Amino acid sequence: MSELEIPADRRYTAEHEWVERTGPTTVRVGITDFAQSQLGDVVFVQLPAVDEDVTAGESFGEVESTKSVSDIFAPLTAKVVAANADLDGNPELVNSAPYGQGWLVDLGVDDEATLDSALAEMLDAAGYADITAG
Repeated sequence: MSELEIPADRRYTAEHEWVERTGPTTVRVGITDFAQSQLGDVVFVQLPAVDEDVTAGESFGEVESTKSVSDIFAPLTAKVVAANADLDGNPELVNSAPYGQGWLVDLGVDDEATLDSALAEMLDAAGYADITAG
């Protein structure tokens, strides 16, 4: 099996989501290379609507592949500020560019301290590599 990509500039969840800080109170969220490789070919992605609230640890969408349907879990409690509309017509971007064009949603929180604290609780790249090894 090829080496999975785990960019060091992101944070990760045990549910295989990545989180990239995009501003003082915003993050971009997607599923990891490991997750997309386990899913197989993604054929449909269901995302929440802009302005919808998501709660940490709760499902906010689904990724459907030729093998299964998997929930996508919110890495933090926040408001959806953008959803990747490109996935409507090209769900395979989740497979081909999980850390790029295959992103899922942008989330926003009320203040920087809330985001700092949420990110601090997530795994770093090394920690995520540990849970996917083996």
